[in-house]
This record gives sequence, C-alpha cells and structure tokens, in this order.
Amino acid sequence: MKTPCGVTFVLLCSIGCAGGSDAPACAHDSDCASGFCKLDGTCAAAVDADPALDTAPGIDAPPSGACTPDHDGAVTRAELPLIAGRMATFRVASNATFDTTGTAAANNLRHWDLTAQLTGDQDRAVALLAPTGTWWAAKFPDATYATTLAADSTLVGVFRVTDTAVSLLGVVSPEGGSARTELKYDPPATVLQLPVRAGATWSSTSTVSGIAQGIAAFYGETYASTVDQVGTMTTPYGEFPVLRVATDLNRGSGALTQRTFGWLSECFGTVATVSSQHYETRAEFSNPLEVRRLAP
Repeated sequence: MKTPCGVTFVLLCSIGCAGGSDAPACAHDSDCASGFCKLDGTCAAAVDADPALDTAPGIDAPPSGACTPDHDGAVTRAELPLIAGRMATFRVASNATFDTTGTAAANNLRHWDLTAQLTGDQDRAVALLAPTGTWWAAKFPDATYATTLAADSTLVGVFRVTDTAVSLLGVVSPEGGSARTELKYDPPATVLQLPVRAGATWSSTSTVSGIAQGIAAFYGETYASTVDQVGTMTTPYGEFPVLRVATDLNRGSGALTQRTFGWLSECFGTVATVSSQHYETRAEFSNPLEVRRLAP
C-alpha cells in the first residue's frame, strides 16, 4: 500500500499569470499594474480575484483586487494566491540534478537558478480545486481548496487557509468507492504559519487515520518547518525575491521521511519547490526526487 508523503511541495500554487512578449515594458515594480516587473523587463499580468469566489461555499478568499508586493520581508495571507479556481504552469522534473545550496549573493542573501533544462522536464498545469461538488466535500466542510500532491500521484491534498495558517486537513483520491483514499489529519498539519518571515519556525504532529486505497490506515506525521534562507529565485517565468521554507516530514517514530524546500514570494505563492529522496540525511542535497518551478 502506498501512502502519501512529502505533501508540502505543491501546497502554495502560484497564480500562473505569465506575461507574454506583448507585456508592457518596465524597469520597476511600480511601472506595472500587477506590481511585479519581471527579470526580462516585462510586466507580469495583474491578478484580480473573481468576485464570485468570495461567496462560493467552502471558499474563504481574501479581498478582491490586484495583489501588489510590498517587499516588507513577510508574506501574509493577503499575499498568497490560494483561491480555488487558480491555475499555474510548473516545469517539473523527477530524479533531476539540482544543488539546493544555491550561491552566495550580496547582503548575506542566497540565489538559486532553476532556468536550466533538467532531464525529463515537463510542463504541467496545476490547479487549485474547489471542494464544492466533490465526493469528499462533506468530510471536510472547512476546506478552502484542494490540489494534487505530486506529479506521479493522483492523490489530492485538502487544505484550509486562515489569517494565521495554511493547514492540511486530509488526503483523498479523485474518486470515491471501495478502493478510495480518505485520510484525515487530527489535528490538521500546519504547512505554513502566517505571516511567513525570515527565521520563523513552526511544527505540528498529527494522527492520520482513515482509508488508503481501500485499506484501513492509522499512523502519525510530524511537520517541522523553518524559514531558513532569504534571497532570489530565478525560474523560467522570471526572478523573484523569496523566502525559503525548509520542511522536514517524519512519519511515525522513524527517521526523516522527506525534506522539502519551497521558495515563497509575495503575491505569487510558491514559485519553486524541491523535494528530497526519501530518508535524505543531508541538510542540502543535489539529487532531488522532484523539482518544480513556475513557467510561462
């Protein structure tokens, strides 16, 4: 039986508002309606929340209107595009080579570059799904959105967003039935503690119970996260000022199950994630199980 693990890397799906070659030219963020001037000198598209989402069942959205990065060193709920209906394109590679250490930059910052082609790269559309109308909606009445957890899995993580946290409520299969997966986290696992700032730490321990591929399941998971680096991340979409969130997943009483790095940027959410092989022992690694980064 294969149970879900390493579920943090796709939780904060970016808004996916790539500007094309006809995007307005810019030199500063203030030149753009979206508040984001990309590295190539063009404006990212403005992002307007859908007013219909504000009152949709199960959706607790921030106020409508464009999100403008204020570059204050913190990411708040209002600066996370976690609204059902959003979609982004991510370039994804499995078992690739990428050194998570990055390179030193000025002012004690770090820089990471994920623009290079990686073996097996594929562009994948990642959507934040509305709970309404799903077979599992009644099981998670407080859910804000759901999304698939990994490129090699159809399992869906169910999440709740509040002003103080992004929490994992459970994991389900796309379809119900006797062979379904229906796992609940008690208490919900804290994926992000908001607002996110450099040096922040948080952790949570959950009992996971229910059904996994039709078989009864019961185990424990602990997530421990640290905002361990500040710098810039360059993706195929553009360069972003980022906070790096390092998350360690431990299942049961065993050794570290998986380490995941997520690079978080104001108004775009997670613009890149790198997940380790299972039972990775190094703090930084260069042979990740999966790499994904925001693409046009």
